[in-house]
Amino acid sequence: MAVDIKCKLIEKLQVESGNSARGPWRKQNFIVETVETYPRKICMNVWGDDKVSELQVYGIGEVLNVSVNIESREFNGRWYTDVRAWRIQRDMPAGVPVQSAGMGGAYTAAGNSTDPFIGAGADGEDGEGDLPF
Repeated sequence: MAVDIKCKLIEKLQVESGNSARGPWRKQNFIVETVETYPRKICMNVWGDDKVSELQVYGIGEVLNVSVNIESREFNGRWYTDVRAWRIQRDMPAGVPVQSAGMGGAYTAAGNSTDPFIGAGADGEDGEGDLPF
């Protein structure tokens, strides 16, 4: 199950590491608070060197958009739920320019282009052009 959550980072716990049959591993838990009328605290985690390093970029108090997978598993008659973050991004207010790598124009968080010719017809106006698409 994949879920997107808008939340505020409130605490990062210590990085855990170890060795398994598949090799060394690193994991870090972090606590967020949802941004809604009745905020809830959620303990999430990231696995792997790249994700643990990525989490270090974000500071306490930052508002983030986090994509997570939620999964439960049973062990010795008890159930455990894991909330694993697979994408973390800063929350950008609508209208803030976001530069996209490799693209000609900048895009705002609302998805509007700041390039006047993107989406325009062949004559450079917003009407129908002679291009078939």
